[in-house]
Amino acid sequence: MKEQHISISVIKRLPRYYRFLGELKKQGFTRISSGELAGRMNLTASQIRQDLNCFRGFGQQGYGYNIEMLYDGIGEILGIDKPTSAIMLGVGKLGVVVAENMNFQKYGFNLVGAFDVDEEVIGKEVAGIKVLSLDELEAFCSEHKPKAAFMCVPSAAAPELSERLIGLGVTGFWNFSHYDIGIKHPEVSVENVHFGDTLMRLSYKVKNS
Repeated sequence: MKEQHISISVIKRLPRYYRFLGELKKQGFTRISSGELAGRMNLTASQIRQDLNCFRGFGQQGYGYNIEMLYDGIGEILGIDKPTSAIMLGVGKLGVVVAENMNFQKYGFNLVGAFDVDEEVIGKEVAGIKVLSLDELEAFCSEHKPKAAFMCVPSAAAPELSERLIGLGVTGFWNFSHYDIGIKHPEVSVENVHFGDTLMRLSYKVKNS
């Protein structure tokens, strides 16, 4: 299901819908109204209807939403039903934590490779995958054609490595490196992860509450 011209603010809310609906499924609910869903998510019923109508709508007047159909439909929109092949760059402490604690397939990705430059790390396994030398990156990408990269490398290594990956056909980055890949490549999809930013926002909220 491919949709065009959808507001980024709507796209950002879809994972939250997906998470809430998944919890409702686990609790045995089968349908819900926009008003009930709004109450649980601290949104308005109008906002929910507008968001979901961007995707040809899922509800029926007088019935509400079939939770399983809506959950599956949002999963399809997000691409979770067809996992994207991804590789991890940097298998230090952060990379290991990410690789071993994220259920990538649950979120639309299939981790197929991991790379590092540290001889003490190369050859070991992380999340059931053998860590390869970065020297093997071109050959691996030529064979497996990953479309996404999880960047757990130092910021100094990120510019050259990201250029290399883009040249190998990678079009999406989950980026922990603190280097803004999207500056030079606005056509590439990037999600930057800054743990410190979230802590500073929390600090502001606590001090101003």
